[in-house]
Amino acid sequence: MRKHIKEDPELIRERILEMAKEAESNGNPLTWFEDLYSSSEGNEEMIPWSNGEPNHLLVEWLDGEPPQGRALVVGCGLGEDAAYLSELGWKVTAFDISPTAIKWASETYANLDIEWRVEDLLKLPTEWKRKWDLVVEVHILQAIPEEVRVMAAPVLPSLLAPGGRLVSVGRVGNSGVKTTGPPWPLSREFISSIGGDLENTSLALPIELVNGEEIHRYISSWKK
Repeated sequence: MRKHIKEDPELIRERILEMAKEAESNGNPLTWFEDLYSSSEGNEEMIPWSNGEPNHLLVEWLDGEPPQGRALVVGCGLGEDAAYLSELGWKVTAFDISPTAIKWASETYANLDIEWRVEDLLKLPTEWKRKWDLVVEVHILQAIPEEVRVMAAPVLPSLLAPGGRLVSVGRVGNSGVKTTGPPWPLSREFISSIGGDLENTSLALPIELVNGEEIHRYISSWKK
């Protein structure tokens, strides 16, 4: 059962920034994900990108995409997107670098037929290449430092089977504005590059008002 204890968003953000900075200084820039999940002790309010619901932009995109095979959710966190895909009828595998997140998600959605895996995006099983009909990445690329991101993004297109679709969701950065992350909003140029040589089939750039702040987001999809 998920706990919902209200926490101060600013304090949570400061905590995440501190964890991320420490992880990078130790030469392991992605370990802060496990640090956050494990220290949260089952309190979902400590995970700012999780609210128990699938990403709304992904939900809208999926409305026009009938289930047609195997879906892979990259950096699945607490599993909301994976659960939604499974309920739609996709055969879902979901992975995260955090063992705590995977355990948490698998217990929350134990009633669904989802394969939960602890994996590193940069070290995925070779048999996963050209395997998936749908690959979903929500808020992962924006949550990792640039030096890791430029290696991680090209992995995504390589996972698609012929005819497969890749979907990426995140924040769009303002040109010339330096951001202390995570998250690090992505440039339009980088977003365009995520699909590599794949055909870009859609791009939406909605602006949302969150706690009085304008958040520039994107959802883009590609087809192999």
